[in-house]
Amino acid sequence: MKAASNTPQVPSEGRRAAISIVQALQNKGFIAYLAGGCVRDRLLGVEPKDFDVATNAEPKNVRKLFHNTRYVGEAFGVVLVRIGRIRIEVATFRTEWGYQDGRRPQHVSFSDAEHDAQRRDFTINGLFEDPISGKVIDFIGGQADLRAGIIRAIGEPKTRFGEDYLRMLRAVRFSTRFGFTLEHRTTAAIVQHHSKLSEISRERIGQEILSMFSGPRAALAVQLIEHLGLDAPLLNEPPTMSRLTTLNNLGGSIQFVVTLAAWALDRHILEKLTRQDRVNSIDELATQLNEYTQQHLPELAKRWRKMLCLSNEHRDAFQNSLVMLPKILAWRSQSVSGQKRLLASMPWQDSWPLAEALRFSGMAQLRKTIRRHKQELLKQGVSPPPLASGDDLIRLGLKPGPAFSRLLNLVYDAQLDRTIASREEALEWLKKHQ
Repeated sequence: MKAASNTPQVPSEGRRAAISIVQALQNKGFIAYLAGGCVRDRLLGVEPKDFDVATNAEPKNVRKLFHNTRYVGEAFGVVLVRIGRIRIEVATFRTEWGYQDGRRPQHVSFSDAEHDAQRRDFTINGLFEDPISGKVIDFIGGQADLRAGIIRAIGEPKTRFGEDYLRMLRAVRFSTRFGFTLEHRTTAAIVQHHSKLSEISRERIGQEILSMFSGPRAALAVQLIEHLGLDAPLLNEPPTMSRLTTLNNLGGSIQFVVTLAAWALDRHILEKLTRQDRVNSIDELATQLNEYTQQHLPELAKRWRKMLCLSNEHRDAFQNSLVMLPKILAWRSQSVSGQKRLLASMPWQDSWPLAEALRFSGMAQLRKTIRRHKQELLKQGVSPPPLASGDDLIRLGLKPGPAFSRLLNLVYDAQLDRTIASREEALEWLKKHQ
């Protein structure tokens, strides 16, 4: 565990706001602590993004004590307190029981700090801190698990996951985020109950995946998801143990859609092609990839959008990155104008990392060639303003229609290929080809 620094540091604005709430509650005779993730992160030496306060003060007392408040979970005793521009959730210690739907308890009652800790998901998230005295309050062995690098469900793992099956994905997220090991009973409970993930709303699942796949250890997250069998209910597909070659070779800070595309590439495309020995060259790989994107990708993108609750933007970027990949692989057969159009297109930024990560005979040389060409083409300009427009075609007597856009694309290709370099040359080209 990365220890918190002994060097005095200026508290963040969020921490100062949270401490002021704790102090005000304690001044009125209530017990109040910082709770959960903000305590865990501080002990790990990480600056918390959010701060939560837990107290034995009931919501009505919290609202009397602070002026700018509102309920965000009245049934659960949670009040949002605003201090300046900072919003802090203040929750009354509580016990929950009678879970029926894998998420919401039927019964909630106010309790004490120890029982509140026992209802939480993992030991590393069940810690409290009294920021006034500096004492960490640990009822569930969270500090020991932080030091040991272990993700352990509090109490009986099957019970914890039965209360909210999304916790199975959260276990993966925390494990990969911190590089911690899943405790064996926690692992066994996930494997036993993985199918229950299908009972959770796709919106909540999508939020977890977005967070998990936007981090630096996304490949490890996918590997753990498949190892635990969570991929089947997650994607509504048969469970698969992919080799994840592309995913493991992605660089550090990778966009969410690139992670998804690399997973799809490893899971659905490369796995089948290599198993069937259908690819012996990069050109054949480009052909097979192009065939797949035309025949199967639309259905895959539709299913993954539904199962992972992807936004339209993410769905389109995911699909377009895979559509562009075979065009990148066929780089040497592209004209100069085609290469420039690829470099200027939006999907390039998501598709190029996939090409960088592909491990296939001849790919290293192809990447070297593309990088060299890219430098030259960028100097020339890959998306200059067009030398000719639709108005020019109208003045030549053409009417808008399919031939209209075809001619504009062709004259722009000629401009990109540098066979024409001025407006006069562009107009002369149009006169010859209209």
